[in-house]
Amino acid sequence: MATVNKSIEVDVPVSVAYNQWTQFETFPEFMNGVDAVEQIDETGLHFSTNVGGVKREYNAQIVEQVPDTLVSWASVDGPRNGGTVSFESLEPARTRVSVEIVWEPESLAEKAGSALGADSLRVGADLDKFKKFIEAQGHETGAWRGTVTGGDVDDTGAGPADSAPSRPPSI
Repeated sequence: MATVNKSIEVDVPVSVAYNQWTQFETFPEFMNGVDAVEQIDETGLHFSTNVGGVKREYNAQIVEQVPDTLVSWASVDGPRNGGTVSFESLEPARTRVSVEIVWEPESLAEKAGSALGADSLRVGADLDKFKKFIEAQGHETGAWRGTVTGGDVDDTGAGPADSAPSRPPSI
């Protein structure tokens, strides 16, 4: 398994950075190689990717999600990958976004690229694009404030101010 750890500081409040990250269907706007993300349900995502000319489609599940704190996922089919994006408020309008991705390189080219640090460079470049995207916007394009625990939406104790009833299937 290959692991990538990258962080970036963005000049928006933690809630804005987190809320934008929950808008998975906007990933192609700042992630190279991600052609499309379809929100299947509250925790299910379908990815279409094209990395180095290799096209793949796979499903992933959000396994943990805590508003303004983290989003963790794992693939459920296709290329094995998972990870966590965490959010740390540094100042009222400044946030550290940290990404940890664990994945299984499949092809010889992927294994060589990982060994040479290409995946780390890609994640760093994507974080730079996220920074430019969210700072240019100045606000999120949408939000979902629910909590996910063990892959299940946790509705216990959530009031109207804490979460929306569900994430729309199309954002």
